[in-house]
Amino acid sequence: MIHEKLAEIIAEHIDCDPSEIQPDMRFEDLGIDSLDITEIIMSVEDAFSIAVEVTADLARVSDLTAKIEELTAEQQA
Repeated sequence: MIHEKLAEIIAEHIDCDPSEIQPDMRFEDLGIDSLDITEIIMSVEDAFSIAVEVTADLARVSDLTAKIEELTAEQQA
């Protein structure tokens, strides 16, 4: 569920089909730079009602998915 929503956000930002966004893809390989990542993170924060710190370890789609899972779990605890 989280990956699917994240894929929709990323796909909307880079204008592609969400099914093209795979968990192991690097943001860099998708043509996403640091400014793009910041904008995507802002959309993620709105969509999931969380605050995400942009760090260097968010290099892959799966990294951001894991961070969202972690933050939403903390929020529910």
